[in-house]
Amino acid sequence: MKLGITKSKNSESFYVAKSYRNNNGKSTTKNIRKLGTLKELMEKLNTDRDGVIAWAKEQVRIETEKYKEEKEIKNVTITFNADEQMEYNKQSFFIGGYLFPQSIYYDLKLDYICKKIKSKYSFKYDLNAILSDLIYTRILEPDSKRSSYKTAQQLLEAPTYELHGVYRALAVLADECDSIQSEVYKNSHFVTKRSDKVLYYDCTNYYFEIEQEDGDKKYGKGKEHRPNPIIQMGMFTDGDGIPLAFSLFPGNQNEQKSLKPLEQKVIRDFGCHKFIYCSDAGLGSESIREFNDMGNRKFIVTQSIKKLAKEEREWALNGKGFRRLSDGELIDDIKDIDPDDKDVYYKEDPYTPKRIHQTLIVTYSPKYAAYQKSIREKQVERANQMLASGNHKKQRKNPNDPGRFINQTSVTTDGEVAEKKIYTLDTEKIDEEAKFDGLYALCTDLLDDNPKDIISVSEGRWQIEACFRNLKTDFEARPVYVRTEQSIKAHFLVCFLSLLIYKLLEKKMNKQYTCDDILDTLKAMNFADIEEQGFMPLYKRNKITDNLHEACGFRTDFRFITKQKMKEIEKNSKCH
Repeated sequence: MKLGITKSKNSESFYVAKSYRNNNGKSTTKNIRKLGTLKELMEKLNTDRDGVIAWAKEQVRIETEKYKEEKEIKNVTITFNADEQMEYNKQSFFIGGYLFPQSIYYDLKLDYICKKIKSKYSFKYDLNAILSDLIYTRILEPDSKRSSYKTAQQLLEAPTYELHGVYRALAVLADECDSIQSEVYKNSHFVTKRSDKVLYYDCTNYYFEIEQEDGDKKYGKGKEHRPNPIIQMGMFTDGDGIPLAFSLFPGNQNEQKSLKPLEQKVIRDFGCHKFIYCSDAGLGSESIREFNDMGNRKFIVTQSIKKLAKEEREWALNGKGFRRLSDGELIDDIKDIDPDDKDVYYKEDPYTPKRIHQTLIVTYSPKYAAYQKSIREKQVERANQMLASGNHKKQRKNPNDPGRFINQTSVTTDGEVAEKKIYTLDTEKIDEEAKFDGLYALCTDLLDDNPKDIISVSEGRWQIEACFRNLKTDFEARPVYVRTEQSIKAHFLVCFLSLLIYKLLEKKMNKQYTCDDILDTLKAMNFADIEEQGFMPLYKRNKITDNLHEACGFRTDFRFITKQKMKEIEKNSKCH
């Protein structure tokens, strides 16, 4: 080991350097520990340059002795005194599962992004440390910012910043939200090949633990029917279901208005110009289709069969003209298909409701038909129970309410005015809904593409739905406890980055495991400090831990890890 010194025009930095021979047999050195800049060390040690040099040489000596000990001694002997009490406030339990998300964090060059942001501001806190810890704790133990700060104290690399620095950092993160997203997207190409020729878009809403409206927190039509103020989030994912970009908008705003500003940002700042826009019917209005029928963009959106014009609706409901998706074979009528058939059937027709020439594709799945039939039969059973009990109240906001199958009249069967309202089972309504069992429709301006490919792209929409599910459940993006608009924006940025890092880690592991399996494994990867000699893993080694280590390029699954070895692991988890 030796002392390494680098000089620039305005700075001088000190390192502990190690000499070694590279693959070509040439002698070279690498820095294994940064001691600090001359200015930092003079202030820290309250000395001059000569004093800094003397201190730095002593650090080199210490590191050299440690290296020699570890190289020569593989068996570690630790002596315990059974009569010796524990020290007060001595931490011996450490969280280590964050090391794996950390490897993705640094692969995305978020440390450089934070450094770039800091050059624009005058703050003194460590933005990179704060942002990274907020992400790691969001993945491992999601909670409030205060609780996340406490959790971060248990990481192998404990924070050196204060809690007030976290709250101050939120404002900066909010201001830089858009630039962080675009930079991270560009850097993500170094981690994996992005499937950005297909972009999925969807929206959801989040509620707040407050009672009054404020800013973008508005009372809107929440998907969970809660009375709390909500904010809406629109998000793009790529064809692999990996988050691309997001935006926030007021809870009382029509979600369709959210699409164009975010998509324009993706085109302008992300450099994505050629892609297929894919969404559900709620975000596939005619104006959105026209917007994505420009330049090199195309669209595939779901289409409500019930909302088609009469002629198209009758064509869609007609069981003739369908082909088997697997081989293109024409069949007589979908009514004759075996209910246990696992295949999918389709038919297509030109469709020009207004100005855009489109193809209308209708698919039929016997499996999906059987599922819808079983759900409706249970709802009809509940409707009969409601009739028997005299409880006829409808939940009009819920389209799946069994009460929709109850018909109310004031006329008897012979046409006379009844003294009381008469409630009966609406068999016509039941038969009408049954017509749509198993049917699903798409519209696209990809006029010459194979229907099989178009259907496959549309089926991928489950991935963005899974992303929102991850955000709300696994990463607990809701409820939102922060109050200011900047803090809210920063909160969702942290959630978005956490999801992105997790999805990239999941992909590096070849998507072999469920989200629960991976997160539970990461949460269990903890370590015990053994008499300050090193660390002992407290988790079980299994196929998932092996895959995590292989995906991230370092290992923690040793029986015992010396302090120096753990430092090397921490360093390796930050290698770009």
